Amino acid sequence: MRWFARKTRQDIWDEPIEGPLGDIEAAARIRTICEAAAPSAAACNDKHENQRYERAAKTAMEIAMRISDALMRDDAVHHIVDLCMTANDLKTAQILFRAIHAGWIRERVQRDHPTLAQ
Repeated sequence: MRWFARKTRQDIWDEPIEGPLGDIEAAARIRTICEAAAPSAAACNDKHENQRYERAAKTAMEIAMRISDALMRDDAVHHIVDLCMTANDLKTAQILFRAIHAGWIRERVQRDHPTLAQ
C-alpha cells in the first residue's frame, strides 16, 4: 500500500545542483542552507538532527570553496560559522573563522562570537 508509505523529507542541501552556480547564486544557496539547518543545529544533541546539521554544513562548505569572489566567499563563510556556533561546533567554527580574510567581516564575527577570538 503506497498510501501509507512514509515519504522522506528532502532537505535543500540534499538536492542536486543543476549546472554551475555563479557567485551570487552560490552565496544565496549557502544562506538558504544555513537558515534551513539552524533548527537542526540548535537540537544537535539528537543523533538525527546532528547528522542533518553535519550534512548541511558540509554541503555549504563545498559550495563556498567554489566562490571566486573573496568578499562573497567571506560572507558565505560567516553564515556557516554562525551555523557551527549554533550547533556548538567550536572546532569547525574556529577553522572557518581563520579562513575569513576581510577585516570587517572578521570583526563582525568576533563581535557575534567572542569565543572565536581566543
